[in-house]
Amino acid sequence: MSLIFLLSACTITNNTEFEGQVPIALKVGEGFINPIGYYEQNPRFSWQLPTTIHNNNDNLLGQTKYQIVAASQPDLLPSQADLWDSGVVTSAQSTFVDYQGKTLGSRQQVYWQVRYWDEQGEVSSWSDVAHFELGLLSNKDWSAKWIEIKQTAPVKLSNYGTPIHIPQHLRTEFELKTANSSTSANNTNIKKARLYITAKGVFEAFINGQRIGDDILTPGYTPYKKRIETLTYDVTAQLQDGKNAFGIQLAEGWYAGRFGPKRHWHKKLNLSPKVLAQLEIEYNDGSKQIVATDNSWQATQNGPIRTSGLYDGERYDAHYELFDQNVSWHQAGYNASNWSNVTISALEPQVLLQPKRHYTSKNKQLLPALAIKQVGGKTVFDLGQNMVGVPKIRVPMKKGQTLNLRFGEGVNPDGSLFTKNLGSAKQLDFYTAKTDGVIEWQPQFTFHGFRYVELSGFDSTVEPERSWVTGVVQYTDFDINGKFNTSHPELNQFQSNIEWGLKGNFLDIPTDCPQRAERLGWTGDALAFANTSLFIADSHAFWSAWLQSIREEQFDDNSIPVVVPNEVGEIAQAGWSDAAVTIPWDVYWRTGDKKILAENYQMMTRWIQYHQTQLKDGISEMWTVGDWLQPYSKREDSRRGETDNSLISTAFYARSVELTLNSAKVLSKIDDAKKYSKLLAEIKAKFQQHFFADNGRLQVGEQAQTAYLLAIGFDLLDAEMTQKAVPHLLATFEAANGHLRTGFLGTPLIAPVLDKIDRADIAFDLVFKQSYPSWLFSVTQGATTVWERWDGYTHDKGYAKKAGSLNHYAYGAIGQWLYDRVAGISPLSAGYKTISIAPLISTHLTSAEGEYKSPYGEIKSKWQKTDSGLILEVIIPANTTARIQIPLIEHTSLAKKSLLNQKENTATLFGQKVLVNGEILNDEDLVGQDKKSKTITVDAGSYIIEVK
Repeated sequence: MSLIFLLSACTITNNTEFEGQVPIALKVGEGFINPIGYYEQNPRFSWQLPTTIHNNNDNLLGQTKYQIVAASQPDLLPSQADLWDSGVVTSAQSTFVDYQGKTLGSRQQVYWQVRYWDEQGEVSSWSDVAHFELGLLSNKDWSAKWIEIKQTAPVKLSNYGTPIHIPQHLRTEFELKTANSSTSANNTNIKKARLYITAKGVFEAFINGQRIGDDILTPGYTPYKKRIETLTYDVTAQLQDGKNAFGIQLAEGWYAGRFGPKRHWHKKLNLSPKVLAQLEIEYNDGSKQIVATDNSWQATQNGPIRTSGLYDGERYDAHYELFDQNVSWHQAGYNASNWSNVTISALEPQVLLQPKRHYTSKNKQLLPALAIKQVGGKTVFDLGQNMVGVPKIRVPMKKGQTLNLRFGEGVNPDGSLFTKNLGSAKQLDFYTAKTDGVIEWQPQFTFHGFRYVELSGFDSTVEPERSWVTGVVQYTDFDINGKFNTSHPELNQFQSNIEWGLKGNFLDIPTDCPQRAERLGWTGDALAFANTSLFIADSHAFWSAWLQSIREEQFDDNSIPVVVPNEVGEIAQAGWSDAAVTIPWDVYWRTGDKKILAENYQMMTRWIQYHQTQLKDGISEMWTVGDWLQPYSKREDSRRGETDNSLISTAFYARSVELTLNSAKVLSKIDDAKKYSKLLAEIKAKFQQHFFADNGRLQVGEQAQTAYLLAIGFDLLDAEMTQKAVPHLLATFEAANGHLRTGFLGTPLIAPVLDKIDRADIAFDLVFKQSYPSWLFSVTQGATTVWERWDGYTHDKGYAKKAGSLNHYAYGAIGQWLYDRVAGISPLSAGYKTISIAPLISTHLTSAEGEYKSPYGEIKSKWQKTDSGLILEVIIPANTTARIQIPLIEHTSLAKKSLLNQKENTATLFGQKVLVNGEILNDEDLVGQDKKSKTITVDAGSYIIEVK
């Protein structure tokens, strides 16, 4: 009897019991739950199977068939679906099922249900009704015009020669149709009301004094010359009978503000913030009313937000607050007679207006101040965590006083704020009080990267309190999907640092850093970190949206910019621009979503075409900054690693071809697959012949760790040459006294490659090393995020001379290996339809665990050493299977660097006796075994595995 049947939980045969089971976690697209303003005209449906309890066992079912029904009204479900009835489909697919019904259009409301049949042929009850509503899908859906305040004088310029756009307040008033006598008051004659809105800049909207939504920095950051995202809000409840007021605040944001490299600031001189809004009201009698931005609106720049920019911060003066006889500017009845007219402009047909396709950014959590220190007449608050967002302040002030707030990631030895790593980003906020008393304030249209907040200018008669400052953490509104925890406190802190690096740099787009005058979507950083991020966060939609921006920014010569949205000009380079190929594959492999390959396939093939223009005799000469920030580099520009640039470029050329080949296979592009298969073989042969001698030693450039890691990690050497190259790779670690010597490109490959060549013992020693350079070195120096440089700060020397970012996620890419091989959770097929549970055990740890919310449900792997051996606890979700590689050994720490180059991994045996759920595991139950592990295949369920 095979184990897959032996360990399956008891099945349910009682039809009445099964009818109580329904599909759960219904989602559309990249994981959206009941979205409004959805972007996808041809949606994809996903659901999960439930867990049932029967005979005291978890009974996790498999699916053999499904049926989806979709309708324009919920009461038509399930029997009168007027949009689509899939019929009974024989398939185990429960993720990304394509809609095949009637054509859907803008504003369409869709209600849907699903049911499934289990492996015994029993049908479930119908799921609860899920729904989504499409946004405005085309520019033709808009009757509104872009509006902005009518300028009567030239816009003032800053000291940098960039325009200072004072935030605008814009407003209009309108009247609803009067309810007839058969309806009650309070807008009950309204069926629904939707606000469609976007900006060239960033906005907040209000109706009758109520803030619409809780997003920040909307609509976000895209290639504005190609596409601007739009938001949809249900504002039915905000409307009132009679007069209504509609107000919008508008600031410069990414679009019109000082942002990006100085050499491109001049491009902002002719830009100004604009807003586009369309409020559509539908009445119960079928009539409609539209309130749109047009030339009837009024505007002012005499509001309390005097300036606001992403780099420089926000200045608020309460004297300018817009009230008229206790009526606020965004309420009906406000006297706006002294406001200005607006200028209108038409929609540009070449700039697509499309619904936002990933989550907006929001205020996600609050961090209280942990400590206060007085330094030079100023008060410095320590939040205890490097974060990204804004402060929420509650400070006593005197009338006319101006509170000054400065932000920094660190402090100097005397406790004063450290700001040398900010470049020209001032990160300054100001608040001017109009009355005596405690003021409460939070900036609206900026963000900062900081751990410390410096205050000055408050009422000096009052002793500062920690409660005065709270950090408001802001990032894209996704859920945290994965957890990783071990018995090692420093490694746990590093995992926290990885997570905070993600939070700090996933604010609408993936950025390199969140604090200095940069904050750009560098592709190389993203390439390194994407896989790790896909475990930690539900970042599927986030990456899909950014990849659309990469497609839009691809140059006519097929090259890919190094920054997206492109703020740096026509620059492409190997190891950075290849993100256009690697990230679509990473997302597909972790989610199972074929659409991300289909959407990006043409971009991927075009990028390969560009690669081919950079070849000379089959070797790439594409420009690259190389293995960025490799420690101890001997190059003249020490930021650039020692690995030969042509080796890097050729390796990434091969990598892009391989992943495009894999994508062609998934998408059933047979001819392309044949072409790329042949091309890949040619590239590999040329790479090996050119860069490696017959003895496996690198023969071009320096003997750099990254050179060997790329060659072995990307499978660019044949099996014989790989074996010959291994001792030379290990020699590079021995030459470095058992330390890493890698930058952005090599670091993600260290542990996977060492694991691949059966030297996980070295990988573990590198992971747990605490001397410089190492992952845990920053932890020993007090880091709460991952740093740009391995030595960003040291207790004895202070901050690095070139003052790098202290919030840079690239080196956090080690997380992928920790989750895949220490916790032991990884996909064996795309999207975790089949799962690998294969933890590696090390003497550095006594326990480790991981949990991951896969598209099918939660996966868990937890191991703990015991006096008698090892216990491994595993949970596999419904509608999946898993291969569990049960470890029989633990990897021993290397005591001497000379052991690096020994022929075999150092390990000790736990035992050979294995029990699964209390039953002895026999050899006939195995699908594989060796001296290190025994492997079984299991159905969904819960398993306790003991090794003795």
